[in-house]
Amino acid sequence: MTEIRDVLKTAFINLDLSATEKKAAISELAGTFVAEGVVTNESVYLEAVMKREAESTTGIGFGVAIPHGKSSAVTEPSLAFGRSQAGIQYDSMDGQPVHLMFLIAVPETSNDEHLRILSKLSRKLMHEDVRQKLMIVGNVEEIYQIFE
Repeated sequence: MTEIRDVLKTAFINLDLSATEKKAAISELAGTFVAEGVVTNESVYLEAVMKREAESTTGIGFGVAIPHGKSSAVTEPSLAFGRSQAGIQYDSMDGQPVHLMFLIAVPETSNDEHLRILSKLSRKLMHEDVRQKLMIVGNVEEIYQIFE
């Protein structure tokens, strides 16, 4: 079973996203995957994520979004976390801006890895105290503790 700690590397965490719009924010986080070599082609990966967004928004409400993409440009299952104090315009289900964004990248060949990561995240993020902690968390270790 994949643990959050296994896929959410320190390099994939941005506690101060500058983007305020959906695609730009996704791109900003995807850049961390590219920098670490888990995404070999950013535009191919982003295309997969945006195609998924076009089907239905991954802005699940409560200021949370979990965009995800399955792509041949991804070398290993990875998770990025971005936080925006200002908020990102996202077409969320509840119409509210997104403050906590989790971007999932999985290889095309992976069966349901992203669904396991997604369900683990969703279960935690349903709790208001978890979302509040993530808004004020100051370091990576604290983030791991929240998800354990």
